[in-house]
Amino acid sequence: MPALRKRTRPIVDDPVSNGNGNGVTLMVITMVFFLFPFMTASVNVALPSIGIELSLDAVTLGLITAADVLAGAPLLVPFGRIGDIYGRKKIFVSGIAIFAVASLFAGMATSGVMLISFRFLQGVGVAMFVATGIALLTSIFPASERGKILGINVAAIFSGLTIGPLLGGILTERLGWRSIFFMTFSLGLAITGILLWRLKGEWTGAKGEKLDFAGFVIYSLALGAVAYGLVSLPELSGVWSIVGGVIGLLGFARLEMRIRSPLLDIKLFRNSRAFTFSSLATLVGSGPFLAVPFLINLYLQYVKGFDPENAGLTLVALYAMTAIFSPLAGRLSDRIEPRLVASTGMALLTTGLVMLVFLSDKTPLGLVIANLVLVGLGNAFFSSPNTNVIMSSVPRAAYGVASATIGTMRQIGAVLGMGIIMMMFSLYIGRVQITPEYYAFFQESMKTSFIILAILCFAGIFVSLVRNKVR
Repeated sequence: MPALRKRTRPIVDDPVSNGNGNGVTLMVITMVFFLFPFMTASVNVALPSIGIELSLDAVTLGLITAADVLAGAPLLVPFGRIGDIYGRKKIFVSGIAIFAVASLFAGMATSGVMLISFRFLQGVGVAMFVATGIALLTSIFPASERGKILGINVAAIFSGLTIGPLLGGILTERLGWRSIFFMTFSLGLAITGILLWRLKGEWTGAKGEKLDFAGFVIYSLALGAVAYGLVSLPELSGVWSIVGGVIGLLGFARLEMRIRSPLLDIKLFRNSRAFTFSSLATLVGSGPFLAVPFLINLYLQYVKGFDPENAGLTLVALYAMTAIFSPLAGRLSDRIEPRLVASTGMALLTTGLVMLVFLSDKTPLGLVIANLVLVGLGNAFFSSPNTNVIMSSVPRAAYGVASATIGTMRQIGAVLGMGIIMMMFSLYIGRVQITPEYYAFFQESMKTSFIILAILCFAGIFVSLVRNKVR
């Protein structure tokens, strides 16, 4: 019996023994977390041009935006668990390589179906490196620096989102939308080379444990069904997909409570109120993540008549605030109770969404930018402190699954936000291209979407406040 306990106990690699410089690790992980949001923001700006060239309707444009998160959301927890068992670095490096190759083929797409398919493959790669990236950082750096490091990580994400609209607009205007994907391929290939060259050693949290393959299949299919259902509403097939997915997730939870090496340890939710409510707050707070820039970009180019370059420049206000203030919010959460910082951020985010409800074709540009600044500040003061709460509320051996849970909640929240928009498009506009005669209907769908998102984030303030203290 003692030998059995020794063989199955989770093993955590000593980061010092890996002989790897923490600074190099932080640099390469930060580069990766910069690249995929850069792609997301750039594609958002290019959507009207993509729609014209490939003759796509409004709902299909939404699918192009949501395809990578639809693929990634069901795979984050499985890849997090695989990384815990077999090595987080292996999964991380493989993910960025897949993302780069998928970007190359997306740039060659000749139809909406092809583009959505390769955006889906990009999402698989994103799931692999997002599921393991935060776990790597949390494994390597001490708890006293966790808020600062996670703040830098969030800043990298929003730096990519800041530069993406500006550079994506310039590339679309001057070289065409395909150049965005070709540039991403080149950067991804270069980062993969750096990772293989400089990131030595390996990190695990559950070495020697078995992978719950049955749980892997059930979880992926069930969560995939929920994600698909959200973007298929109000169609009846979307409703049934959500119902089937929820039933599958309940069955998955029962299975995980009965096996020795679960894919997702349900006890993390049962035993830690901070982990449970922080995860729920992540889901709610991520609703505007794709929704706000998607809608504002279409609003600027269709309603206000901006070209892609100027629309991208305007969206910089949203992401720049988050990139600038995330490290500050992270450091602040190292010193005072992070749930209070995160709840303040959620309140700012809610206020920004309420202000966006009143946008019209006569709204001054300065007011649009001011509203985006408020949303960006809310993102900054919510994201990294909330992540700090989650990673501080789980044991070290569960860092991979916790990291993947954060990513999953972000992805499902983003899918929820896009699902709300696509449902409003279906109700107000239908499956047609957005042309001048439909601009009034577009504005109505945008207004209703912002109202729903604001209500969800208002509820998220209380979800954030009721969790336990972590210090």
